[in-house]
Amino acid sequence: MSTPLSLGIDIGGTFTDLVVHDPRDGRAVIWKESTTPDDPARGALEGTRRVLEKAGVGPEQIGRVVHATTLFTNALIERKGARTGLLTTAGFADVLEIARERKYELYDLFIEMPKPIVPRPWRREAMERVGPDGGVVKALDVEAALGEVAALVEQGIESLAVCFLHAYANPAHERAIAAAVAERFQHLSISLSSDIAPEIREYSRASTTVANAYVRPLAEAYLDRLEQALRGEGIPGGLFLMLSNGGLTHVAEARRAPVQLLESGPAAGALAGAWFGRNAGLDRVLAFDMGGTTAKLALVDDGQPLVAYGFEAAREKRFLRGSGLPIQIATVELIEIGAGGGSIAHKSDLGTLNVGPESSGAQPGPACYGRGGSDATVTDADLSLGYLNAGFFLGGAMAIDDAATAAAFDRLAVALGVDQSRAAFGVHDVVNENMAGAARVAIAERGRVPAEYALLATGGAGPVHAWHVARKLGVTRVVCPPGAGAGSTIGMLMAPARVDRVASFNVALAGADLSTADGLFTSLEKEALDVLHLTGASLGERTVRRLADMRYIGQGSEITVALPDRLDAAGVKAAFEAAYKALFARTPPGAAIQFVALRLSASAPMPGSGGGLALPRHASAAARKGTRPVFFPDVGKALPTEVWDRYALEPGVSIAGPAVFEENESTFIVGPGATARLLPDGSILAEVA
Repeated sequence: MSTPLSLGIDIGGTFTDLVVHDPRDGRAVIWKESTTPDDPARGALEGTRRVLEKAGVGPEQIGRVVHATTLFTNALIERKGARTGLLTTAGFADVLEIARERKYELYDLFIEMPKPIVPRPWRREAMERVGPDGGVVKALDVEAALGEVAALVEQGIESLAVCFLHAYANPAHERAIAAAVAERFQHLSISLSSDIAPEIREYSRASTTVANAYVRPLAEAYLDRLEQALRGEGIPGGLFLMLSNGGLTHVAEARRAPVQLLESGPAAGALAGAWFGRNAGLDRVLAFDMGGTTAKLALVDDGQPLVAYGFEAAREKRFLRGSGLPIQIATVELIEIGAGGGSIAHKSDLGTLNVGPESSGAQPGPACYGRGGSDATVTDADLSLGYLNAGFFLGGAMAIDDAATAAAFDRLAVALGVDQSRAAFGVHDVVNENMAGAARVAIAERGRVPAEYALLATGGAGPVHAWHVARKLGVTRVVCPPGAGAGSTIGMLMAPARVDRVASFNVALAGADLSTADGLFTSLEKEALDVLHLTGASLGERTVRRLADMRYIGQGSEITVALPDRLDAAGVKAAFEAAYKALFARTPPGAAIQFVALRLSASAPMPGSGGGLALPRHASAAARKGTRPVFFPDVGKALPTEVWDRYALEPGVSIAGPAVFEENESTFIVGPGATARLLPDGSILAEVA
């Protein structure tokens, strides 16, 4: 990298967060720009100009740009991707509709199942067949298959997904048709299941491949346009994308498999929680990222967020498992709740108060933004309760309409039959309980208790709500890191490059040729290192992990197991049984074990990702800004509360709660009975004795 500075851009539903970071001294400058839903790149570029101006640096000083976006996820949700066709094995054209043949709500007579991305007329079949062992049962008729593709092209498809039966075991047929299609239809974007998701389970593999094909033309166009626009601004540094797995990749890999980016923004929040947690000396952290549209929770154990190998996108019912499209990619394990600053409060059909999942978004935004929003939102409630300072919203850069907030809560209060203050606290409390409830379940599923964790809050709204969420969970430590309002963006800048690869290996452990497994791992590692090389990551400092999906023979699902450095049957068996017992407390006696797939994860630090974080400081004499009444449910009333300038505090200072700590991008609330200390890394740690 010719120049040392890094620029992070995270496009969220309400705000686009931007950070300029200098790894030499840790200096960081933050800016929040309103997201432009009609053209997200426009808001990103406008924000880029403003953050560079605020930082006092020229665009030629930016050595790399790190980016996360919800654009591709939104394309799936809103069905605004490319016209996509599917070519599959004869007899399997309906796999997208058959799905798993089960209802996510058994007794719902009017259930809406996930709608296939590819309509039935755009699904065609090829005469070919490969067995589960990789043997060719019926050779591919290339010319006949090309005829089917030609028919799809005549119907106007722009992208083609190819998903042949058992292609994970033998990709030869998929690669043969891809070569023929690329030669005859050079304009057509092609996604192969053997490249995108080479794993068992036909529906999940097809769903993932189709999703990649659906967003790939959009991703290619968007990333090309963004690269050109950044160069037009005079920025010479390369563009890197945040992946769902919590790592970075080169823009070329993002163009090839944009499905890996579907959870990039939320993953960045989890990564920020892990990074700040390590800096604060915390091994177990509940990373809590709350923005304008959603809140995300992630468990961080031993300084690393948990990673899963699949999730659901575009759910019919956003928070109900089984109602979405399965996507088989490596992703940070997240709990997502429809609770953000813009979440709209309303009276339900039963007369109760509901908050979200509908959001006011960036346009028009909460009522207090003064952009035409008339509904009471979480941000409006936080303003009414004294948690936010109307004169210091975004550091005073954004004017707030108090009258619009009062009018919105007047209407909500009348509908609910309560006074305005009770309605405002109800909104705040319902949101907090929703988030605490989701966290309880996630922690319990892993055999842990909340008290073992510290709650680390990021996002514009995270520090505002973290204290009350922690109290509901019984968590005694709450951490607000420096720059919390743009925490996800900071997390991206500190992220390593990462590549996850998988290969089918469906054999019983007893009698398995582990030298074959070792050879597959070697091949996967070479492929991963080739991608890491493109990023410029420090390969000499790389970390490579070998894992396997394994189960007892006869089971329908598997667990992912970290394998020992030396592959031998006894060591593999011990690793599987230990992992199985940790989840289920026992192992069935005498049951045979089998491999399902081999996984490899390779990561390496990125140039410019080192250094600490040093935000601009103010004169210490101005640390105390005054007092204002702030509502605390612990005492059931508003208390006169000291307000502090976060940037003026000295490390080691200890402040008794209740207290409010203001920074440009967020506000940290600490309740009565707590003590808040400024840690050496700049984080504020609030503890209950």
